[in-house]
Amino acid sequence: MSEEAARAQIVRLARSLFERGYCVGSAGNISVALDDGWLITPTNSCLGFLDEARICKLDRDGRHVSGDAPSKEVFLHRALYETRPGTGAVVHLHSTYATALSCLPDLDPDDCIAALTPYVVMRVGRVRLLPYVRPGDPAMGDMIRALGGACAAVLLANHGPVVAGPDLASAVYAAEELEETAKLLFLLRDSRPQLLTAGQIEELGRVFSR
Repeated sequence: MSEEAARAQIVRLARSLFERGYCVGSAGNISVALDDGWLITPTNSCLGFLDEARICKLDRDGRHVSGDAPSKEVFLHRALYETRPGTGAVVHLHSTYATALSCLPDLDPDDCIAALTPYVVMRVGRVRLLPYVRPGDPAMGDMIRALGGACAAVLLANHGPVVAGPDLASAVYAAEELEETAKLLFLLRDSRPQLLTAGQIEELGRVFSR
């Protein structure tokens, strides 16, 4: 995909997320990998009203090339690109249910999104909960690097989800699936939902990784 097309896709999908309530105000950020670097939404920008020309471009070493200043959470994006080969895009949202889930005290930090549906397994996979650090703290990137590329999605405690994908559409769909699963977890919180078994999860990986 050309840089021009990538800029247009960021604007289109970011607006879609904003208009459907996956982020509010200037919350959330999106990045897309290019052959010579990557694009990332500017700091303090609203995903519903992005300007293609002002989207920040960084080179492969993270140096600012053009556009407005990058999101202050650029560290977490760069960490995913560096540790997960094949990552083409990263989406960080403050979506309501996933963020609410990140505030609960009783989550399993190694697997904080239960395997309720085949789609969360296929599109998101295992989600790690990372400890709270302030937004923009470079330690955020260090925590993601420490995972060694094991997870395509993480939940930042008291903050929200971060999802990587091979391209922007895939990352957006996975972020939406994570949010929907978090909503289901709240709806089922007072019951004992039937989860997919280890065998069913293994089958999904075997069939859909082809």
